[in-house]
Amino acid sequence: MPKITADQVLEKLKDVYDPEIPVNVVDLGLIYDVQVNDSNEVHVLMTLTAPGCGMGPYIAQQAEWAISEMEGLESVTVEMVFDPPWSPDLLTEEGKKLLGI
Repeated sequence: MPKITADQVLEKLKDVYDPEIPVNVVDLGLIYDVQVNDSNEVHVLMTLTAPGCGMGPYIAQQAEWAISEMEGLESVTVEMVFDPPWSPDLLTEEGKKLLGI
């Protein structure tokens, strides 16, 4: 069984977009942490641009589905956290370019 890496998970998450912003969740800085254990169980800590964002469950589900496509995956958990709060400082350079910042 191939070992899944955090980088591979992040690549898959680049296919997940906030429907209100045309930038993927990685470049938006919404992914705080990716852990992959020896059994290929993936745990993702992510946030939203605003805690009250009604799209939160939808985005988390999209993230889970994207990761679920990975070969050798045992399980995936996507956990929403709001501490620390998201800020535009978390955008990647690519995300800033896409948003014109």
